[in-house]
Amino acid sequence: MTTFNDTPATNEARRQFLKLSSLFTAMGALPLLGMQRKAFAADPNAPLRIGYLPITDATPLLVAHNNGLFEKQGLQVEKPRLFRSWAQLVEAFLAGQVNAVHLLSPMTVWARYGSQSKAKVVAWNHMSGSGLTVQHDINDVAQLGGTTVAIPFWYSIHNVVLQHLLKGKGLEPISDGEPTAKQVKLVVMAPSDMLPALANKQISGYTVAEPFNASAELLKVGKILRFTGDVWKDHACCVVLMHEEDTVNRPEWTQGVVNGIVQAQAWIQENREETARILSKDHEQRYTPHPFNTLAEVLVPAKLDRARYEADGAIVNKAWQEKRIDFQPYPFPSYTEELVRRLKDTLVSGKNEFLETLDPAFAAKDLVDDRFARKAIESVGGMSVFGMPPGYERQETITA
Repeated sequence: MTTFNDTPATNEARRQFLKLSSLFTAMGALPLLGMQRKAFAADPNAPLRIGYLPITDATPLLVAHNNGLFEKQGLQVEKPRLFRSWAQLVEAFLAGQVNAVHLLSPMTVWARYGSQSKAKVVAWNHMSGSGLTVQHDINDVAQLGGTTVAIPFWYSIHNVVLQHLLKGKGLEPISDGEPTAKQVKLVVMAPSDMLPALANKQISGYTVAEPFNASAELLKVGKILRFTGDVWKDHACCVVLMHEEDTVNRPEWTQGVVNGIVQAQAWIQENREETARILSKDHEQRYTPHPFNTLAEVLVPAKLDRARYEADGAIVNKAWQEKRIDFQPYPFPSYTEELVRRLKDTLVSGKNEFLETLDPAFAAKDLVDDRFARKAIESVGGMSVFGMPPGYERQETITA
C-alpha cells in the first residue's frame, strides 16, 4: 500500500489549500473584494496585468504577450506575473492586482458562486493538456485502490475526471483517513511537489496539467496511465477569467484582450515548436522553469507516440485522434452545464453548499460571457482555424 506522510511540502500544500478555501467563501473574499473595488476606482484605465502559473495552461496568454499581440490591439500591457500557487493567483485577482488570469474551469464556478466574486469567463485557454501519471507497476485504475493520489485542487477538471474513472472501477474517493482496498485517498498538492512525491513513493500517482506528466516520463519516475482528454473529449482545463467590471465598463478594452488571446491560439496552431521555445526556461522572457524538450513533448503533435500510448492504454478512444494539448478559445455552454452537473456528484472538500441549488443552464449563461470570443474568432476566420466544425454548439462526450 502506498502511504502519504507529512512533509514540509505537504504541510505547505495544506496551508495553501486552506488559504484558497477561505478566499472562495463570501466572508473570506470580502476584504480582497473591497481592495478590488478601490483598485478599479483608483485606476479605471489600468493596463493589462496577466497572472499565471508556470504550466502549459497559460500558453495563449504568454504567447500573446511575447508576440506583441496585445500591443497590436492598442493595449498597454505589463510583463505577465508568475505565481507559485493557485491561492496566490486567486488572491491577486480578487484584490485587483491582476486583471486577466487562467484558472481551473471548476474553480471559476466556485469563485463566482462560492465567494460571490464578480468575475466572468471570457474564453477557453486550451483543451486537454492533462493526464493521470502513476508508479510504473500500476497498469489499471483498479490498482489505485488502497493508495493515495494527488490532485491540484478539489475544484479542478483533474479531480472530476479522476473520480469518474475511480467510480467506473468501483472505487470510492475519500479525503480523510486511511483508504481501504476499495477506496482511494485524494490529497491536494502543488504541481511542483507531485513529481518528487511520486519519485519518493509517497503517492501512487497524480493527475495534473502538463508538463508535469511529461517530466515524470522523461525522468523515468512514472508513466501516464490515461490522458484526461481521452476520457472527456476536448475538455477545457483552464479558462480565461476577467473582472466583470472590465467586461461591462471597458468592453473595447476587454475585446482587445480577447482578440490577442484568440490570435495567439491561431498562431500556436502552426507554430508548435516555436511555442515550446517561447515557454522554455532558456527563452529571454523566462516565462517558465521548464526545458524546451519537456515542453516540446507536450506541445508538438508529431512527438506524440500514439502507437505506444494506445498499446499501454493511455489512449483508449483511438478514433478521436486527440492531441496531447490543443487550443481553441470558444467557451461551449454545453461544457459548463455538464461541468456543473458533474461537480454536484464529485467529492470536493470545503464549503460547497452552493452547488446544491446551482442550475447548470443558468451557470452557463451567467458565469460565461462569450460575446468577445465569438467576435474574435470570426475576425481570424472562424472555428475552422482551430480545427473545429463551424458553429458554437456541441455535445459533450465522456467515456470510461
